[in-house]
Amino acid sequence: MTSRIQNVFIFSIAFCATGSAIAAVPEKHPHKVTPQKTAPLRDASHQAAENVVVIAGMATANGVTNTTPGGGLMPPQTDARAQSGITRDYIAKQAPTSNVQSLIAALPGVVAARSDPLGITGDSLSIRGFNERETGYLFEGIPVADPLAYSPYTNIIVDSENMGGVTLTQGAADISAPLYNAIGAQIAIRAIDPARHFGGYVEASGGTRGANKDFIRLNTGEIGHTGVSGFASFSYTRDDSWHGPGGLRRYHTDAELVKSWGTGSNAKIWFSYNNSMWNPFRVPTMAQWQTYGRGLNLSSTYTPGNTLYYKLNYSATNALILGAPINFHLAKGLDLHLTPYFTDFFGPSRSGQNISNDNSNYGTTSAGPLNLPYATNGIVTTQAVDPWIQLTGGLSTWLGWKYKTNTFKIGYWYAYTNHTERQSFTPVDYEGNSANNAGRYAIVMQNGRVLSGYDDTIRQQTNSIFISDNLKLLNDKLNLSAGLKTTMVSRWATDLVTGATPYRSARNYFAPMPQFSASYQIDKKNQIYIDGTTAFRAPAGSFVQIFSPSSKVPITQPGTLKAQYSIGEEIGYRHTGLWNVSLALFNYNMTHRQVTSSAYIPGTTNLVSSSLDAGGQTSRGVQVEVGLRPWHHFSPYLSGQYLHATIDNNYQVGSDYLPTKGKTAVLSPKFTGTIGLQYDDGFLFGNVNIHYVDSQYSTFMNDQAIHSYVTSDMTLGMRFRNVGFAKHPQIQLNLINIGDNNYLSGISGFGGAAKATKGIYGTTIAASTPTYVIGGGFAALVSIGAGF
Repeated sequence: MTSRIQNVFIFSIAFCATGSAIAAVPEKHPHKVTPQKTAPLRDASHQAAENVVVIAGMATANGVTNTTPGGGLMPPQTDARAQSGITRDYIAKQAPTSNVQSLIAALPGVVAARSDPLGITGDSLSIRGFNERETGYLFEGIPVADPLAYSPYTNIIVDSENMGGVTLTQGAADISAPLYNAIGAQIAIRAIDPARHFGGYVEASGGTRGANKDFIRLNTGEIGHTGVSGFASFSYTRDDSWHGPGGLRRYHTDAELVKSWGTGSNAKIWFSYNNSMWNPFRVPTMAQWQTYGRGLNLSSTYTPGNTLYYKLNYSATNALILGAPINFHLAKGLDLHLTPYFTDFFGPSRSGQNISNDNSNYGTTSAGPLNLPYATNGIVTTQAVDPWIQLTGGLSTWLGWKYKTNTFKIGYWYAYTNHTERQSFTPVDYEGNSANNAGRYAIVMQNGRVLSGYDDTIRQQTNSIFISDNLKLLNDKLNLSAGLKTTMVSRWATDLVTGATPYRSARNYFAPMPQFSASYQIDKKNQIYIDGTTAFRAPAGSFVQIFSPSSKVPITQPGTLKAQYSIGEEIGYRHTGLWNVSLALFNYNMTHRQVTSSAYIPGTTNLVSSSLDAGGQTSRGVQVEVGLRPWHHFSPYLSGQYLHATIDNNYQVGSDYLPTKGKTAVLSPKFTGTIGLQYDDGFLFGNVNIHYVDSQYSTFMNDQAIHSYVTSDMTLGMRFRNVGFAKHPQIQLNLINIGDNNYLSGISGFGGAAKATKGIYGTTIAASTPTYVIGGGFAALVSIGAGF
């Protein structure tokens, strides 16, 4: 490890020395391009990657323009709310395997709990103390999180090479956004625009632990004289687990067609397909972490009864996404927006589980003698297969009418989801091989039914209506907005496992959500704003009882939680120019705070989620961003947040309460921050980001927490002149978690108290056992890319 760090610093010193030498003699720069007067470029987030961009001596083929303050971390914002973003200037310089959570980790209030240093499998996330399941995710206006459990699928939606930009709204979702879980933030992801000419982009990456990614994109240019252009891309990614056996493989396709016509009318069709499989990392308790550290892994070898064998434990998250955002300019001042979409998310997930030949159960009844082969002392090791399928179709639309300085909008969103999931078990032979890992050859009981712990169908229907009005006064300096959104969510669930109670259940949720904002443009460079928002989150978690063959008592019960509701206020200030500053103070008051917690089904590595009602919560704080426009090729960036989040009431456990009122809320680090610096002279480029995250509690009683930690990442690279048909090839080195910091990055399972505690009525309340996310270790990735 010491030699590896030494090599990194030697390379860094050589890079800086070379950059200094070249910067000192710019007239001899071999790649200097004389600046030309050109039409103003669109924001870097909208640049097609292989459109060769030339600005002040810089030429790139991957969309980097080096125009965004803070090295791509601080694009200008004007909305009357706290809002941040990233552009291609930053995205293109990160590891090509990165997902959205890791890409926005430097923005204020964001804590990306990386479990995989390369970001291939996705990360846990919290923003202002709200986790990723309390955050709304949109891709090109399409909701792309699980509509029932709210798990984000950001690692399978789009390749980072096709990502044009990301906008993070820290406070609450847009009033027009098709979301009903965004109590905290909204993350809106945009794709790049297709290139105007035929061509493409190719990139190959390789790194530590066998990691590699191959990517190619082809552009149609304008097809005939139709005004239609598009692209299609394909990527293959694989790596070995950075700790423990197993690894990941991923196949991904993106495709897009766009057309514009008239004045302000345009249409886009987006298609993506993902097929991926990986072995999960185990989530340790604090005692396991202190004993084993990173050594708590799946097993690399099999012996009968070993349910932790890695070939029995792997997950597949596959996706098909179709969307067609369309804007019609109907008449002067009248516009119609439509986004029809369809998503298909599907598994299966797999885990190991031991089953008794004679004493297994199906729900609340005996499963009878199973007569299974490969038994040891009457116990058979099986592979549990969960082939879940989730289909959603929806339409998000609004009509806008602008008259003089007033703009009125009315919109409607409808979505329907059908989710089916039936667990089955397949016997494993004495070498650890299952007959089939897709659910075929499942164990069948003597009555002909498939042995299962859950066999459910869940249907959900969502209707949402909004109206809003925007008025500009004082020569457009004063901007006033107000609106009201109402959302209705209806769910029906059935469970076919014998004895499941209830067999059929239905729940309905309704919430009105008013919003107000005002901003005043003091001058061209300075703006102040205030906003007041409301948001609600329909409960997530278990909708049916979940059983295990080892018990007639259900492991989880259907949720009976009330919807979470939040009222938030913000006041902020922005300055734009050479130096860019953004400052915001925020306050939240909420009821029925839902904390999503994960726990293993006993004796398995199958994680199931449930929601805990933490009651009322108050969160207050301040966030700040500072970024410099490129100056002598340098672009520094600084972000930070102070958060004070407290629980407003005691936490109920059974018929008693834990004395939690006034305690610090879980998942709420007091201080977080990032210091970043980018250098890019068109030939040499690089950046470094140092992240700090304060300690975080995992229990409502504040008697267990993860320590604060610091991580640092670095990028080093060079661009070259055209080589044959290769346009501006470049080589890039990404170093993640330099120093290989050994830490816990996040919390997976929460609890009331980590040790037995006397309730306010005198009852001794048993201890809970929180679980944690092991932070991703050191990784390095070298990438070579070029346009053509």
